[in-house]
Amino acid sequence: MPQHVQHCTRGSQAGSGAQQNDARIGAKILLLHFYDCFVKGCDGSILLDNDSANGVTSEKYAGPNANSVMGFDVFAHIKTALENECPSVVSCADIFAIASQLLAGGPTWEVQLGRRDNRTANRNGADSTLPSPFETLDQITAKFSDVGLDSTYLVALSGAHTIGRAQCEFFTHGLYNFSNAGNPDPSLDTAHLEKLQDTCPQVGNGRTLTNLDLPTPDGFYNNYFTNIQNNQGLLQTDQDLFSSSGADTVAIVNRFANSQSDFFDSFGQSMIKMGNISPLTGKDGEIRTDCKRVN
Repeated sequence: MPQHVQHCTRGSQAGSGAQQNDARIGAKILLLHFYDCFVKGCDGSILLDNDSANGVTSEKYAGPNANSVMGFDVFAHIKTALENECPSVVSCADIFAIASQLLAGGPTWEVQLGRRDNRTANRNGADSTLPSPFETLDQITAKFSDVGLDSTYLVALSGAHTIGRAQCEFFTHGLYNFSNAGNPDPSLDTAHLEKLQDTCPQVGNGRTLTNLDLPTPDGFYNNYFTNIQNNQGLLQTDQDLFSSSGADTVAIVNRFANSQSDFFDSFGQSMIKMGNISPLTGKDGEIRTDCKRVN
């Protein structure tokens, strides 16, 4: 880590305060970082607001992001604290990488820095390239492959679902109309299915939140993998990692379920790999002083 970045401490203090006030903030920042990197690289573009004067059409309102990505207010607070202490030193894209490790509460890894921020966003790219909870494993695998991430990275990064919540609308199809056949996903554990149906009735509030990892929703562990081994996944894309016959992801799920340290090591490596998707460096882009708008 460059020495000048090491001295910028207020941002990390602001992040720690946010973690105390919101148990979900680690999951929110991880998702923002993930969705930022998958759209033309890790460049902070997901943070930009609509700005017709500078030709920016925000990614925030793309289909996969609307009503899903959160944590923008906390991110702005961290950026303000950093700018007050170290003006124009730490990019918004680098804050994603730093905050993801600090706030996730699980494994640690060497955060690589030096990214710069994009001056534009890519709404169409967000609509077309971001993985969806309604897609098949083959479709998800292809999207990861397109950004240089193989099945091990896919399974490891999916393990971030050990923390956080999901809205009913993103998984009720598996509870009532799996594959449009009018029945629940046959791979789901019966008792687990009944719990989820109680929380998310077929006709109800689709915005109701459910823990992605029912036993330990606020702790970063490898329980996510034992859950799907026991057919107790929440999102279809989670359960498919284990329930898809012949998929190479099954052996990786088993490996991570058997060893939390193996999962943690792979997760850290995966975050580094993901954080290096097409970054802007050198004189490309800029270091935005306000992550919501270009300088």
